[in-house]
Amino acid sequence: MELLTGFFNLILYRPLFNVLVIFYQYLPGHDFGIAVIALTVLIRLLLYPIMVQSIRSQKQLQETQPRIQEIQNKYRDNKQKQAKATMELYQKAKINPFSGCLPLLIQLPILLALYQLFWRGFQPDQLAFLYSFIPSPGTIDPYFLGIINLANPHFGLALIAGVCQFFQTKMVTPKTKGAKVSGQMGQFSQMMQKQMLYFFPVFTVLILWKLPAAIGVYWIVTALFSILQQHLIYKPKKAGE
Repeated sequence: MELLTGFFNLILYRPLFNVLVIFYQYLPGHDFGIAVIALTVLIRLLLYPIMVQSIRSQKQLQETQPRIQEIQNKYRDNKQKQAKATMELYQKAKINPFSGCLPLLIQLPILLALYQLFWRGFQPDQLAFLYSFIPSPGTIDPYFLGIINLANPHFGLALIAGVCQFFQTKMVTPKTKGAKVSGQMGQFSQMMQKQMLYFFPVFTVLILWKLPAAIGVYWIVTALFSILQQHLIYKPKKAGE
């Protein structure tokens, strides 16, 4: 367990802590909230190629939903043929239905490292994690714009994060308005999509409500970055593009 903890600190916690301190010291204003935003943008830029591929896969899955529903209706009484025809459709369209899991698997350890960073990174003893070539800031003022203490929970930021999560989820939810969905599987899928649209935002608020507000800032910036990415990928292409 100690070996795993040491590896986690070496690969994730310590590098993120040092980058955050660099941003805190050298960005104008020495504002911790600005440093958190800069760190979030940096992480998103590093993950940009993976996230773009994931969003494109989600878009392809949306585009194949009508054909999947046709397969479900055609083989509603034969689950084996239904699964086989669905996989053949995925192979023909060159879609990996599990590609959306990769970004989640990558972001989870990063989120855990940030949780530890924002939970105990304000303590003076954490400065021991600084690399030798990075000057110590002495103390870190956790306030954002001199108003919000990012070391403490903040319901307002948690609520904003939930709203951003709602719009992000809504953008990748297949449009079913006016569409006729038949078959038990198709109706179940549609019901789950509607539930997830509202479950994720509520879950986000409940989780962030009790965590340091710095995690809320990270969540908001991440969601806004994702919304921008999804808009660029989902927007209809003009003729000739």
